[in-house]
Formats: sequence, C-alpha cells, structure tokens
Amino acid sequence: MPDLFFSNEKEGHFHNIIMPNVYIRIFPNGSVLYSIRISLTLSCPMNLKLYPLDRQVCSLRMASYGWTTDDLVFLWKEGDPVQVVKNLHLPRFTLEKFLTDYCNSKTNTGEYSCLKVDLLFKREFSYYLIQIYIPCCMLVIVSWVSFWLDQSAVPARVSLGVTTLLTMATQTSGINASLPPVSYTKAIDVWTGVCLTFVFGALLEFALVNYASRSDMHSDNIKKQFPPSEMEHSSSIDPSSELLEPDGSANFAMKPLVRHPEDSMSMDKLRQCEIHMQPRKKNCCRSWLSKFPTRSKRIDVISRIFFPIVFAFFNLAYWSTYLFREEEEGE
Repeated sequence: MPDLFFSNEKEGHFHNIIMPNVYIRIFPNGSVLYSIRISLTLSCPMNLKLYPLDRQVCSLRMASYGWTTDDLVFLWKEGDPVQVVKNLHLPRFTLEKFLTDYCNSKTNTGEYSCLKVDLLFKREFSYYLIQIYIPCCMLVIVSWVSFWLDQSAVPARVSLGVTTLLTMATQTSGINASLPPVSYTKAIDVWTGVCLTFVFGALLEFALVNYASRSDMHSDNIKKQFPPSEMEHSSSIDPSSELLEPDGSANFAMKPLVRHPEDSMSMDKLRQCEIHMQPRKKNCCRSWLSKFPTRSKRIDVISRIFFPIVFAFFNLAYWSTYLFREEEEGE
C-alpha cells in the first residue's frame, strides 16, 4: 500500500456511513484501482495586500511519507487527472482554474515523490462593494452636509460630525475583526483610513469655521465701539507777520508762480509712479470669494468644492492602482 499523506493537511476524516467508503478493482492486465473517500481541511497561506481585490492560490499536496523515489513514484494520470464539480459555488470565492504539478522534496533520508494541485480562487467583489465601499462613500458624503448648514447651528453640525466619525470607526473595527492580524497594509485599510480621515477633516473644518465666526464677531464689535472718524480737511490762512501793517491790517501780495525744469521732471516721475501703482485686476477666484464677506462663510464655500474634488481624485488613484495590480497578480 502506498504510504500517501497530505503535507498541508490541518484536519481530515474517513467516511464510514453506513459502510466504509472504500472499493478495490483488479483488472485482467494486473492493474489495481484502490478508491477511498476522504474529507480534508487544508491550510492555505494568503497574501492579503490586495484584499478584497485579491486572488489566492491554494494547493493540495500529496506525498510519500516513508518510501523514497527508489521504491515509489507518484505520477499524474494522462488526460484529465483532476475533476472539479460542475457549477461549484463558493460564498466568497470563484474557482478560476487549477494546475497540476510535481513537488518532489529532498531530505537527509532521501528524495520523496510528491504531487500538487494549485487552485486559483478569485474573491467575489460584489459583496464587499455593497457591504463596505458604498456605505463608506455614503458616510463621507453625509459628513459634507455640514458645509451647507448654517454656521450658527452648532449642535446640528457637531452631532453630524461626531455621529459620522463614530459610525466610520465602528465600520473599520468590524472589517478588521473578520480578518487575521497582519503586519502589512491591505487595500481595505487604505480605503477605510482615507474615508475616516475625510470624516475627521469635516469635523475639524467646523471647528475652524466656529473659530473664524467668533473672530468675525469680535471684529464687528470693535468696529461698533470705535467707529472710524471722518477726517475734515479745513484750510486756514495764517497771515505772516511780515505782511501785517502797523495798524494790524493785512497786506496781501500776489507773487507770480515760476515753474522750473526740475518741477517738470518731478511731475513726470509722479505720473510714472501713478501708472505703476494702479490697482491690479482681480482674478475670478478673488472676485467670487469677495461675495462672501465673512471668513467663516468663505471656509465653508471652499470646503464644499475642495473635499469632493480631493475625494474624487483619491477614488481615481485608488481604483486605477489596485485594479491594475489585480490584473498583474492574475497574470
């Protein structure tokens, strides 16, 4: 009897209901067919860097335990040595293909024959799209509603920011609880980490808006207490003592105005300075922001545009990077 064993087996058992599931056939040419039914649980180390956009290769290894290749050699049957159940359905994986190969091993006691079957599984992404990616996108978008609420609605904006932050943190912890702890960063960690950062950023944005609003109110109060005084320019004539007559009457003398060449040069310089000191044209962004008088309102308006654009660029980079790497892993 071949001393066959499964090198990557974790658990296994024979089927004995209602009789042991074993049969032997002896053919006229001397060939012997020995068949037995066994159920096995095999170990399959996984690389989860692309999880849940990953593909995994799980192997079934059958080797000789005591007989070396001098006595026993395992060979794959020609043709179709492995049969897979048609319409095989797994809850989270799809079996794409399988490959047969040899895995002979050499030790101090000799060389042992080994056969292996590599099963290539692709993870079903639709489940994770519905359960993880879409809810995280919705939480991030809900956190942006705070930008459209009035800055004076402090309870509403704080409640919205804290609720979305706690929900996102609970979602992240639930995802990590179903996975083994690994030392590297997974694709799902990048997604949840960035979404959590966006939600946290929306909460910090309200803190900045609240500070700017109180600063604007403080400036308005100062302007009300100390209004700007209008400067009245009044011209007064101070007669010179030299022009006063002994009786106190003023004697005014008219002097002709003589213009020197130096005066014309100084006038030209003043005109050039006026040309250079003309106010610059306002760009479209400044003219648009000038419609909002307070700094707090400007921060909200900028956040309405900045957050969605940055999140869209992140999605573009994320999906293009990991989908491209997934295709490379498949090849």
